[in-house]
Formats: sequence, C-alpha cells, structure tokens
Amino acid sequence: MRKHLWWIIGALLLFSITVISWTPSSAIKTNKFSEAKTLGAKELFAQYVADIYNTANLQQTGMNMAVLQKAVTGYLNLKLANKLHDNSNIITVIDFTRSSREKRMWIIDILNKSLILNTWVAHGQGSGDDMASRFSNSNESHQSSLGFYLASEVYFGKHGRSLKLDGLDAGINSAARTRGIVVHAADYVSQGTINQLGRLGRSFGCPAVSTAVSDKVINTIKGGSVLYINGNDTKYTSKLLDETAAANFFAPDNSSAIAKL
Repeated sequence: MRKHLWWIIGALLLFSITVISWTPSSAIKTNKFSEAKTLGAKELFAQYVADIYNTANLQQTGMNMAVLQKAVTGYLNLKLANKLHDNSNIITVIDFTRSSREKRMWIIDILNKSLILNTWVAHGQGSGDDMASRFSNSNESHQSSLGFYLASEVYFGKHGRSLKLDGLDAGINSAARTRGIVVHAADYVSQGTINQLGRLGRSFGCPAVSTAVSDKVINTIKGGSVLYINGNDTKYTSKLLDETAAANFFAPDNSSAIAKL
C-alpha cells in the first residue's frame, strides 16, 4: 500500500514539473516578435544586409559587406521612391577598389539571398591600369563612372549584343547614355589576358564582361534592375546612399513594404 502511495506521489510530482516548464508555442512566437520589435529600424536594416551576405556566402567570394550595404541602401531608396518594379529583386555590384585580376562583379538575388554570378569586369582606360583610381562623367574621358544605374534595354551595336545603362547620380554618371556607357562582351576580359598582361584589358569606360558570360549577365539584369559601381573617390556622393531613409523601410509601421522584399 505504501509503495503504491509513493508511486502516485511521484507521478503527480512529474506531472507538476511538466506543466510548469511547458510554454505554449504561441507564447514563444510572441516573445520572439516582442524581441524583434525592440530593435530599431537601423538594426533591422543591418541584420537584413548581414543575412543576405551570409546566406549567399558572399564572404567566400571576397566581397566587402560594407559595399553590399551601400548597394542595398540605394536599392531600398529606389524602392521607396517607386523607381523599381515590385519584382525587381536583382542587384549588380561592381567594386572598383579591387584589382582587375579579381572577380569584382556580383549579381545577387536579394529576395532569395543567393549569388547568381561572380565574374570579371573591366574599367575604362582613363581610370587606371590594374586598379581604377580616376572616374569621370565626361565624354571622351575613357574613364569609368561610379554610382547607381538602372540596367535598361538590350540593343545590338559594335560590340554585339549589349545593354544600355541609365545613370542615376547627377553629375557623377548621368551622362552614361549619351557617352555610350553600356554592358558589353569583350575578348580582353579573360584569364588569358590576365596571364599575358598581369591585368584585364580596359574599355572606353564601359563595364565590359567576358564573352563567356555576357548573355547571362544581360539576360539577368536587363529591364530596370539596379547596378551599383563602388570605387575610391572621396568626391563621390549620392542621395541614394542615405541609410536613414533606407532603414525606414524597416520601420514597424512599414510591414507591407517589408513583405515585398
């Protein structure tokens, strides 16, 4: 009888512990939501960029996360200004702070947080040899231009199938269309040229890519996606790099906009 009583007491004790320690799943979700709400818009923006960077394994490709943050900042500001289609989830990043021997162009799907392509890209003859250090918006300068662009329509020109670019930074790259700054294929963008010259060949200012990937590049980014060119130039400024405005995309009352990302 006594053993039976102790068995009942033990069972009740175990049941009590289980009830006390159990937390409803709805409560767990609520706690996580409350924790997220305590973060400010800037912190949520930083988390968003870091999530893209880490999920797409961009560190392994040598990409600088600060450069990605600039590109995403411009992308979000363009979204807020209704300059992009709702389904424009592709961004292209070119980092001219890197050697032409490196694959310094990235095409990223930020909706799916995946890297589509990492490849070589040429800079202009007037911008430098292996490294691009001079930039211009002037015709006949043969220099590259920094800043934000929209990748526009496809056409056939002297370099074959090419893609026109519209510069979005006044005085910085706004003459891109009249200068004929386009994405096109070039034989001098290859490992063979690097082996021969110690650097890529150079364009007249266009972000030229390898003939092996030009069609993939053009097909992926055409139709109004964002392209951002980063470089070492203290004179470069852009309203599209306003992180405060971009972070407002993640404000608590902007959940409908966040859902579109």
